[in-house]
Amino acid sequence: MLQASGITKIFGGLRAVDGATLKVDAGRIVALIGPNGAGKTTLFACIAGFLPIDAGRVEFMGQDITGQPVHRIARHGMVRTFQITQPFAKLTVHENIAVGAYQQFAQRAGAWEHARSVAQQIGMEHMLEQPAADLTVAGRKRLELARALATSPKLLLLDEVMAGLNPSEILEIISIIRKIRDSGVTVLLIEHVMHAVMSLSDHIYVLSYGKIIAEGNPKEVVNNRAVIEAYLGRGNSAQTVGSELGAAHA
Repeated sequence: MLQASGITKIFGGLRAVDGATLKVDAGRIVALIGPNGAGKTTLFACIAGFLPIDAGRVEFMGQDITGQPVHRIARHGMVRTFQITQPFAKLTVHENIAVGAYQQFAQRAGAWEHARSVAQQIGMEHMLEQPAADLTVAGRKRLELARALATSPKLLLLDEVMAGLNPSEILEIISIIRKIRDSGVTVLLIEHVMHAVMSLSDHIYVLSYGKIIAEGNPKEVVNNRAVIEAYLGRGNSAQTVGSELGAAHA
């Protein structure tokens, strides 16, 4: 479904993303992880068209979309969420979700009904008339997810959708993401909540200093020495990482 090859993004003298290559097959949940500052969000922005790339190629559904504007990429079926949620604060939850729905529905009635259906899928049907400004952090995260899902994507890029949530809220989001995948939407996610990553992911890519340093299934990544050193520093053993990453996989 998605093939990003040799993606490079340079800011001045900094190679924020350096020749990164990854692919996402249809029907899977794929994670992109790495230490803070590794370049994960920048790579997301390059893939989704929010940043021009300095080198590389992005193919989606067999089509070269490199350099295409965001709105066109979204119409192809690839959309993303953002770490920092920015809902339309003066609009209701229903109106916010409908903003995404208008990409697929030209008429208000269709967009409105689709937004209601998405709200039910995300567990926000009881909040439809609530002003977005009144939502909790968890509510805003769900709204960000709902607004993206309302565009009827084929591939959903989730950027730290669990950040700032408590354990019970994280479990609810994990369940929602699984249901989204089961509904036919492929998922590529950035996440620091490691037990969620290990629970959800079919395949994981690890980014460090802009480079993909490892990939594999959760068990393979947990036991990869390059991953251990990227997270915990050189000299740490696989036994040490067991309490950091391995516990999340248990």
